[in-house]
Amino acid sequence: MKKEMKICPAIFPLPVIMIATYNDDGTIDVMNAAWGTPFDTNQIELNISDSHRTTENIRKRKAFSVSLANVDNMVAADYVGMVSAKNVKDKFEKTHWRAHKSDIVDAPILDDFPYSMECTLECFKEDYGIIGNIKRLLVDDKYFDENGKINLAKMRIIAYDPFNHGYYVVGEKVGQAFSEGRKLM
Repeated sequence: MKKEMKICPAIFPLPVIMIATYNDDGTIDVMNAAWGTPFDTNQIELNISDSHRTTENIRKRKAFSVSLANVDNMVAADYVGMVSAKNVKDKFEKTHWRAHKSDIVDAPILDDFPYSMECTLECFKEDYGIIGNIKRLLVDDKYFDENGKINLAKMRIIAYDPFNHGYYVVGEKVGQAFSEGRKLM
């Protein structure tokens, strides 16, 4: 029997995404957001409010990067989600992450993350929505297998559980998409 629960936007797993921008003074701002999703083949939607410094930076710079957090970055990723850039002058510095400037968008690329997207601003939706155009996808070469395919298990990407506020490693393959269903055909 199913148990009725309090309504919340809880679809699991939620990716733990790091949104990186430049502040007015050129320092790097990074926020942790779980509310991001593909919007179209080459677009991403971020559901973050106007109250964030990151949102201000995206409005001004018209660009941002999105990186997927993994186990190696979990502590610092959680930290940048707990503190606001409006209260902590340079929270990026405390993470000890490395970054470099993208050569195609006006945003930093986080070097310590396995998977990053360089994005330009497409538009702001009425409430809590930023649509970005994905201009380039970067994956660290150590996460490819011998056939040139991404090895997700090796990345140790983390997902957020909105019910219990936990982080979980993603990576155990249990089937092949667009193939398993053939068993019922």
